Amino acid sequence: MLAGSNLHVSLDAVAVLHGVSISAAPGEIVGLIGPNGAGKSTLLRTLAGIELPSQGTVELRGRDITAIKAAQRARQIAYLPQASEVYWPLSVANLVGLGRVPYRKLFASLSQVDEQAIESALAKTELQTLRTRTVGTLSGGERMRALVARMLAVEADILLVDEPVAGLDPYYQIQFMDVFAAEARQGRAVVLVLHDLSLAARHCDRVVLLDAGKVAASGTPEEVLTKDQISAVYRVEALRDQHEGELLVLPWRRTQPDSVDTKTVDRR
Repeated sequence: MLAGSNLHVSLDAVAVLHGVSISAAPGEIVGLIGPNGAGKSTLLRTLAGIELPSQGTVELRGRDITAIKAAQRARQIAYLPQASEVYWPLSVANLVGLGRVPYRKLFASLSQVDEQAIESALAKTELQTLRTRTVGTLSGGERMRALVARMLAVEADILLVDEPVAGLDPYYQIQFMDVFAAEARQGRAVVLVLHDLSLAARHCDRVVLLDAGKVAASGTPEEVLTKDQISAVYRVEALRDQHEGELLVLPWRRTQPDSVDTKTVDRR
């Protein structure tokens, strides 16, 4: 459904991605993992058509994404960036309703289909009781749930989400991953940036491990999340186990000191 091939991307003359290839098929969850500065967010923006590669192509159902009109693309790809903000005093329901903008004419009222999509998104994120609350009064986790609901209201075939569980308590982390799994079961392609390796191991069909703008490994969680690869890329020792037939991965201790000068590294 969505494929990036040999993607090279530079931001402010800094090379961020170096020949990255990735694909997402209907019905699967693909996890983008890797340390800070590996290029995960840049790759997600490139797949959404926001960043343009200097080399390589992004194809949506076999068509170059740059040849697809923005309005049409907005109905097919729903993108939620990292640390999204809301700058207007909107209610939760009205914020979620913005997900229907790609389908509406200017100043048109919500249709019955729009209303159904909004109610469905509120239910999936368990926000019905907060629907009248102003977004500015929400906690960080509640605001993230509202932003995910807005994305779900688009009812796009492709979901691109940057760190959707950051700031959520364990209940909602698991609940959100269950929501994305349900979306995949409906035939959607889901690409998630994740830092929690256990969530990636348990919920993703495939994971793509990025390191310094390149693909260090790609495959099933079992294939990618090995102790050796985690040590090489993340510089930590990890514990691996199985519970109820599912892979558990727990970063345990550092294997190398952080000698990187964070003042000079461009984190993307």
